[in-house]
Amino acid sequence: MLEMVITAREADLGHGLKVRRVLPYAKRRMVGPWIFVDHAGPVTLAAEDTRAADVRPHPHIGLSTVSYLLSGQVSHRDSLGVHQLINPGDVNWMTAGRGISHSERFKHPDSFAGGGLELMQLWVALPEKDEETDPAFTHYPASDLPVHDEGGVWMRLIAGEAYGLKSPVRTHSPLFYLHTEWQPGARKALPGGHREQAVYVARGEIEHDGHTYVPGQMLVFGDDADAVITAHTRATLMIFGGEPLGERHIFWNFVSSRKERIEQAKADWTAGRIPLPPGDDSEWIPLP
Repeated sequence: MLEMVITAREADLGHGLKVRRVLPYAKRRMVGPWIFVDHAGPVTLAAEDTRAADVRPHPHIGLSTVSYLLSGQVSHRDSLGVHQLINPGDVNWMTAGRGISHSERFKHPDSFAGGGLELMQLWVALPEKDEETDPAFTHYPASDLPVHDEGGVWMRLIAGEAYGLKSPVRTHSPLFYLHTEWQPGARKALPGGHREQAVYVARGEIEHDGHTYVPGQMLVFGDDADAVITAHTRATLMIFGGEPLGERHIFWNFVSSRKERIEQAKADWTAGRIPLPPGDDSEWIPLP
């Protein structure tokens, strides 16, 4: 059954780059292992404003970041020495583990192609046994991900297993994540199979159980394979879920099952003990 509806709050990252922030939420910290959901754009910036919108190097611990573009392009650099262009449909899975830093930069006009930059960024908390794992980054091109199109619903499985599909993306705990595109009038039940799952409306208008939902709203369900979604219009829905991991603490870009580990990460970033990305180490975001 439907447990909660969360309406995104607008957050300003500065210099024209605004996001809809869905998780964490005061009354709902996580959905399965997913602990953070941001939806940026679509946004188009003038050439002279592009540099100011760059996300300078910043740190993470205890999580994996999942960057997925609906349009545009992002340039990723991290402290492992990875430099990767992110294009629509690709999956960029960065596991912070004991500590990593990265930047996300934009280039005019490529970053704003296809109607403007539009990015879904979700974070996955790591199981306790993996919180201090070595940092890692893996890029999966869109062509490697399974796609299915039936009954007016097109879907790409970003991670995990759902609807008989299996993604090659390596994960640390049971979860799934789908990008779906719906034609008007299409109806489909949620995949089920996990204790918690959610539907985020990125575009369009949908209905569930006689109620209408619009962009920026997220519907949170339990393991309910009988929950049916109907699209009133063309719609883009991000559907995800998984098995809960237990309580997590979050501060800025740090996630951990232990409060003292968060404090250590604060000290490490301030003291320069988390390395900066090679080739992008002349500036960084200070601890807030």
